[in-house]
Amino acid sequence: MKILLLLGLVAVTLAEVTRFDGGKVYRLKPKTEEHVEIIKEIGDEFQLDFWIPSKADQVTISSNVDVRVDAAYIDYINVVLQQTEIEHEILIDDLQAAIDAQVDNGRISTKAYSYEKYNSWDTIQSWMDQTVSANSNLVSRMIIGTTYEGQPMHVLKLGKQSGSSKPAIFMDCGIHAREWISPAFCQWFVKEAVSTYGTNSQMTRLLDQMDVYVLPVFNIDGYRYTWSNNRMWRKTRSKNPGSTCIGTDPNRNFNAGWCTVGASKNPCSDTYCGCKPESAVEVKAVADFLRKNKSIIKSYLTIHSYSQLLLFPYSYTTAPAPNHVELMRVAEGAAAALKSLYGTQYTCGPGAETIYLAAGGSDDWAYDLGVKYAYTFELRDTGRYGFLLPESQIKPTCQETMLAVMYIADHVLNGL
Repeated sequence: MKILLLLGLVAVTLAEVTRFDGGKVYRLKPKTEEHVEIIKEIGDEFQLDFWIPSKADQVTISSNVDVRVDAAYIDYINVVLQQTEIEHEILIDDLQAAIDAQVDNGRISTKAYSYEKYNSWDTIQSWMDQTVSANSNLVSRMIIGTTYEGQPMHVLKLGKQSGSSKPAIFMDCGIHAREWISPAFCQWFVKEAVSTYGTNSQMTRLLDQMDVYVLPVFNIDGYRYTWSNNRMWRKTRSKNPGSTCIGTDPNRNFNAGWCTVGASKNPCSDTYCGCKPESAVEVKAVADFLRKNKSIIKSYLTIHSYSQLLLFPYSYTTAPAPNHVELMRVAEGAAAALKSLYGTQYTCGPGAETIYLAAGGSDDWAYDLGVKYAYTFELRDTGRYGFLLPESQIKPTCQETMLAVMYIADHVLNGL
């Protein structure tokens, strides 16, 4: 009986792992208002997973629409696309095969640590322990809060120790759980900081005169869930009162035009804005930290994927930011620095005009708090792999992004 019970528990556990065999990612190219409405209708009817843009009502004429379709709906979707003559192509032919291929060795290791591999949360925690221990003169750690599932939210403070507080940059990664290249970059940035301080004049100057606060994984619960259960999970893992649907979109939960545009009040939506601003405990922890330290935080950088964009406020309104011209000039300089390494092309601009209107974003909120230089990076690629960027691209992606981040940091430092 005990053996049967154990086997039953194992079966239940295995059943909870979401597979995507036969699922595809389409790029749709609507040319008319009718096309737009059809895409919105099938998106709602089949709860399609919109990758770009992040929800159906952000679809517009002549915009590329990247959407994941489960295997069960492929035939129907193909018929609709043929009958309506919506131009389209298949970016990923078998999503599960792409997920399996993302990790170059064919399997995910939870123990071995490498900056050129995707690392689990447990591995990242161990890496933080080792990094702080081995670089105590340059790196310290603090816990700014606890996730819904009880995980500590660690922030690493990088900078030469001084007797007084220094101006600072705050950078977070992994707000959206499935964007694995994002936490990989935060780890890479820390590696570069500790390994080049004292030999690289640019990094040495930065860490001598400023501190850099790094939150390696913002949405820890969601990130863990992408490793254990559902690779495509985006939101947090909090329960929602009155609903069986789980999670809030952290990047729609900040109090910046909250839930007015580009977000959903439906708890089942991937862009659910939460029951109120900062209802997600992870968002409140970051917001509290930035509020507490707003006198020293001079720049806020948040790392996302994908699309190869460098965005700045605003996203919740089309009104230009007061220092729009300077923000654009710095973004263009950063994008040029990034491009200089491998030729990767980034598009720069305010979020609302560059991609779509979306309220509740962390960069808009930080900017309105008084952080003058607030930027959102959307890293590689432009859709070939989307959220499933192979490990072979971690190194070049991080190398080129370092150039852009350091360009922004230099501008901030020079303006102190």
